[in-house]
Amino acid sequence: MRRVLVTGGAGFVGRHAVAALAARGFEVHGLGRTAPDGAHAFHAADLLDPAQRRAAVQAASASHLLHLAWITTPGRYWQAPDNLDWTAASLDLVRMFREAGGTRAVVAGTCAEYDWTGIERLPRAEADAPSPRARGAGHDAGVAEAPSPPAGTETAAESLRSGRLTEAAPCHPATLYGAAKDGLRRVLQAYAAGVGLSLAWGRLFYLYGPGETPGRLVGDAARALLAGRQLATSEGRQRRDFLHVIDAGAAFAALIDSAVEGPVNIGSGEAVPVRDILETIGTLTGRPDLLDFGARPLSPSEPACIEADIRRLADEVGFRPRYGLAQGLAQIVADGRAVLSTAASAP
Repeated sequence: MRRVLVTGGAGFVGRHAVAALAARGFEVHGLGRTAPDGAHAFHAADLLDPAQRRAAVQAASASHLLHLAWITTPGRYWQAPDNLDWTAASLDLVRMFREAGGTRAVVAGTCAEYDWTGIERLPRAEADAPSPRARGAGHDAGVAEAPSPPAGTETAAESLRSGRLTEAAPCHPATLYGAAKDGLRRVLQAYAAGVGLSLAWGRLFYLYGPGETPGRLVGDAARALLAGRQLATSEGRQRRDFLHVIDAGAAFAALIDSAVEGPVNIGSGEAVPVRDILETIGTLTGRPDLLDFGARPLSPSEPACIEADIRRLADEVGFRPRYGLAQGLAQIVADGRAVLSTAASAP
């Protein structure tokens, strides 16, 4: 049985990756402060402590490594100095893993590694003006959008301008978080090439799903509307690629179970307007009246679209997302309603 060491296994993505890895026949060993459910073994350690990290890696003696752990505090991680600590710890982790006999590693990256400055910006008039639906028009009376060309028919420059990001798109991060991840990838790729380590890099796009912590769009919106609170938001014209977290975990499991190396986008492959997501949540909760579109200004530097080109994930790794956005949002609202019902019936 192949043994995989997973960091961050009790986290938002990690818990689903652990389940997917076990389903693929891996012997899953968790590494961190909290034991993940479903793991075959757990090695308690502070990943930022060199001695604890090294002892845990040696004790696990794993053939595979899935490194998901990082600072993820919403609103803080973008520029937190902790990113430097995690970069150093991650470099040592992979080195210790290889020196302990490991042969295959997959590390979590981010779409924030990409250079977003080449992506078209949303026209201000479109960003700030209420949509036809908000003015009382029917569901299908929204602003028409030109259909995207089929994958593979665009030039690299056209793809970048449109916000459809391939793994070959230039990387020029705008945040410390993105820079830390991008720098880590570059060093690890050079190291892996020199020591014969098979290395893949899973670039995550936007996520949603059960267990979201406060500070994430979908969970915050569902909780606010279910509780009867108004939700202040931008006009929501920006299009983003949202992937269900269960699919994200399964994608990482498929990636580590493959021989694919280098960066691989992990997203849904289809960006949708943020407004559509929020309006769907409004409909599902029965409180669309609580959506205060335009209450928050959209930054002029915000890209009009950020979408993952997932051809490598689909064609080379052999993985395609299972959860449609409508299905996933309905699940989030149903779960939120169940939580409120349980709380209301508690003594």
